[in-house]
Amino acid sequence: MFTAKTEKICTIATYSDTTVAGMDALLSGRVMMYIDYANVRPWSNQLHWHIDIKRLKQFLDSFDQIKDVNFYNGYLADDEKSEAEIEELEKCKYIVRTKPVKVMRFPIDATSIASDSTALLDQFVRRALLRKLDVQTVEYMNNRLKALNQQGEFLIEDRKCNFDVEIAVDMLLDLERDNADTYVLWSGDSDFADPIEKLLHAGKKVVLFGTSRRISRELNALREEGLIVFDIKKIRDFVCWSREMTPEVRELLK
Repeated sequence: MFTAKTEKICTIATYSDTTVAGMDALLSGRVMMYIDYANVRPWSNQLHWHIDIKRLKQFLDSFDQIKDVNFYNGYLADDEKSEAEIEELEKCKYIVRTKPVKVMRFPIDATSIASDSTALLDQFVRRALLRKLDVQTVEYMNNRLKALNQQGEFLIEDRKCNFDVEIAVDMLLDLERDNADTYVLWSGDSDFADPIEKLLHAGKKVVLFGTSRRISRELNALREEGLIVFDIKKIRDFVCWSREMTPEVRELLK
């Protein structure tokens, strides 16, 4: 049952009562929620708005059928902003699953590489794709790397923090312990196809919160087996940064 946790949510709900009613009906029985934030955070590039983790929790807490909201997010060691984000999540009463982000460094020194060589590009581009590229394209890419070298850049950093295993284990443990009737996953990653299929075959309702073009082909295929996909654009005004609310709702809140 939906009971607005804040006055702002209550006001927005009067404007979006159909959305609230639909979501309330969707979240049937005991609900467990799993947010794969490394997958969710980049959605803002496509949506052109951002999820406010505090407003999101307030909105989710308005549905009394949601038992727990598990939030999976890595942190950068010795980074004050990153560590503060984890503290904020805990303050909002999420069940936080975290671990250090791995920072990997790759050399991009092309100064001694022949312009038509793929020796350096091999580290970053799949061999099957490299074989499709003509010499001019390879030369262009190597020359761009050499231009970065001339600017003093010889290394690039890549960050990795994957929670696919942890989320899948938590979902299946909750299934084994019969902790929920409805399982809600915020992600679009194909790696979740197997655990979701297990949940569906066990007779559980599974809802995927996501956005178009960010859901893998493997997950879309599970719609035929009962997977429900909920477009988060429907709840934008409840969960986005306040300054990114739609003009109609901003006017309503004045």
